[in-house]
Amino acid sequence: MIGLIGGTGLGDALLGGAEGEQRSIETPFGEPSGPIQIVNWSGLEIAILARHGDGHTLNPSRVPYRANIYALKSLGVTHIIASGAVGSLREEIKPRDLVVVDQVIDKTVRRAPTFFDEGLAVHAEFAEPFCPALRRVLLSVADSVDSTVHESGTYVCMEGPAFSTRAESHLHRAWGADLIGMTVMPEAKLAREAEISYALIALATDYDCWRPHEAAVTPQKLLEEILGHLESATKNAIALMRAAIEHLADNGLPDSPAHSALALGIWTDRARLTPETLRRYGPLLQKYASR
Repeated sequence: MIGLIGGTGLGDALLGGAEGEQRSIETPFGEPSGPIQIVNWSGLEIAILARHGDGHTLNPSRVPYRANIYALKSLGVTHIIASGAVGSLREEIKPRDLVVVDQVIDKTVRRAPTFFDEGLAVHAEFAEPFCPALRRVLLSVADSVDSTVHESGTYVCMEGPAFSTRAESHLHRAWGADLIGMTVMPEAKLAREAEISYALIALATDYDCWRPHEAAVTPQKLLEEILGHLESATKNAIALMRAAIEHLADNGLPDSPAHSALALGIWTDRARLTPETLRRYGPLLQKYASR
């Protein structure tokens, strides 16, 4: 099953355009951001989740990332295409462009970064944080979108909810980063621990504060401009997702290195895994429980 996680703007657009069954999932990590909508799209079963909840009520630090990924895993999701709005740190990544992200720098500090905080030690490989197989699918259909689609980019995930200072923005550029946002971590890391293939489409809505605005542009005008960029980028991201789903419907879901991410990652002696630990993690450890 494919999961779609919508960021700013995109979640409402996807949910508004699809009909299906609403599923409310209970998890050991609390409630997800909201009900998950199960739809049949181009012959594939799709699970759609709005990251920030109905009406965008959850700020990035309050998104229940663990519950979201656990709920998708429990439904049988094997591949996730996520989206999120970002600021651009590079002149060549213009507002309204899309980026199929390939690297991330994690600056978050308030969010639980792992499922496995009780009963066992797990160390998942994360050198390539985004699934190369799913990224190739997205890039293969990029020509179907009326937008520039950048084939790679490094995303700095900051805690927020305030935006960067100008000094921070220049620092992120000096690090070699291309994008700044608040939501991909720990989402991508948790997807890896859940052995789910995960790819991200980043929607550039503005240049971060490293690039000064014209003096005559008022804050209200700037906000209107950013919202216009977001609306356009959202339409382009939906088009890219739809093209990718149609490709996957015709060609099948690709195998991913993520699907065996824990094969060498569970360092705890399997004989020491208690029934309580196995029950807590459920589908995350199910295939390793008897080994």
